[in-house]
Amino acid sequence: MYEIDPTRTDLIKAFDENPNGPHGHELTLLLNRLRLGPFEERFIPVCTKPGHEWKVGRMPTERGRPIEFIDGAVFDNPDDATRKVFRLRWQAATGRDLS
Repeated sequence: MYEIDPTRTDLIKAFDENPNGPHGHELTLLLNRLRLGPFEERFIPVCTKPGHEWKVGRMPTERGRPIEFIDGAVFDNPDDATRKVFRLRWQAATGRDLS
């Protein structure tokens, strides 16, 4: 499995500049690793008002349970929500806060 190097701030910058890709090889490996985190740490962007509002939620650990939304994580565009998800996944995987 891909080992995350928390000092690779170049990958964070590359993601911030283009959250929807296409991504280089190293960034793709990082994103795939972040997407495979434990269920308790699976954050996702959720469109709550089509074309107007996106929130960040946490996937439920049990099938059929509702998504738990993160307080204060409300955005007016999908890219900002995606960047927030990246930061939450990064923190969960590395223990380092990117705020």
